[in-house]
Amino acid sequence: MQTKHQISARALTAAALLAVVSMAVSSCATSSQAASSNPDGSVVVRYEGGANGVNLPELAEDLGYLQGIDLQWVGNNTSGPASIQNTATSATDLGSAFAGAVVKLQEAGAQITAVVSSYGSDAASNYTFYVRDDSSIKEPKDLIGKSVAVNTLGAHSEAVLSSYLRRSGLTEDEIKQVQLVVLPPSDTEQAIRSGQVDVGALSSVFQEHALAQGGLRKFLRDVDVYGDFNGGQYVLRDEFIAANPEATRTLATGIGKAADWASTHNREEVVQRLKSIIEKRGRGESTEPLKYYRSFGVSEHGAIKDEDFSRWGQWLNDTGIVEGEITPGDYYTNEYNDLAVGK
Repeated sequence: MQTKHQISARALTAAALLAVVSMAVSSCATSSQAASSNPDGSVVVRYEGGANGVNLPELAEDLGYLQGIDLQWVGNNTSGPASIQNTATSATDLGSAFAGAVVKLQEAGAQITAVVSSYGSDAASNYTFYVRDDSSIKEPKDLIGKSVAVNTLGAHSEAVLSSYLRRSGLTEDEIKQVQLVVLPPSDTEQAIRSGQVDVGALSSVFQEHALAQGGLRKFLRDVDVYGDFNGGQYVLRDEFIAANPEATRTLATGIGKAADWASTHNREEVVQRLKSIIEKRGRGESTEPLKYYRSFGVSEHGAIKDEDFSRWGQWLNDTGIVEGEITPGDYYTNEYNDLAVGK
């Protein structure tokens, strides 16, 4: 089992990580390029995807919503914080992460801005914490001294769990005794079943696969804490936005259109479209996980709201990232999403 990280140590961990990222941003600021263009005038946008799955930019491209954009895949990534760090340091042009991670990176000095929602939680698609059927964990206090698997520190699952425990009346000392274990989503289900961890956070196809096998019991859903919400955003570097306002508009609006397309078409049609995208790109992937697809969870044209950031204010205070109330408008803009501004 991997090393356990206690909630009490996360502020120091986050601070150290952000210091490294801040230095990386500074070191590449003079050498990074806002974007590159092809001879036909199309703007190259480098991004990371996920194996055996399709994200909203890929769907938008396939639907014809990214005219003038040359979307270039540079690899896969399962960590939101790492995704937007890569964007901030010019390793990619487009990244996606949980809203709290976006705030963290900007507070560290990264010149990035969120332009459209990237994922969300609703009744069909959400982050859920599971335990084994025979687990004694049934209420918040039962988590004291227990281990919880999350895919990365400083992201969605950690923030939801921390907020839930605090709302449930646990003291800071008690919360510090809840141990977080970083595991890739592909390993979390087995870790719960084998007893390597007491609780594990699962979403999307990993959650659906686990449920299909039986033997696990739901402990907590993020929608039980917050209701339906957009949890993360796609970000671009500020220099990219300044140099390529029309490409930025095409990206933000196209991704918003793709989210709307997925939410307004029946599941079978969406799955067939996603399957065709995977097959056409020829990366030797499996389309089998698509049978577990439920939704992208993104609502209202991918428009970003103040509450998408403000709901994490207490957690951001507790982890020492910001002091006092945050100003959501400092971290995002809907200016380039024509659907969000009614154009």
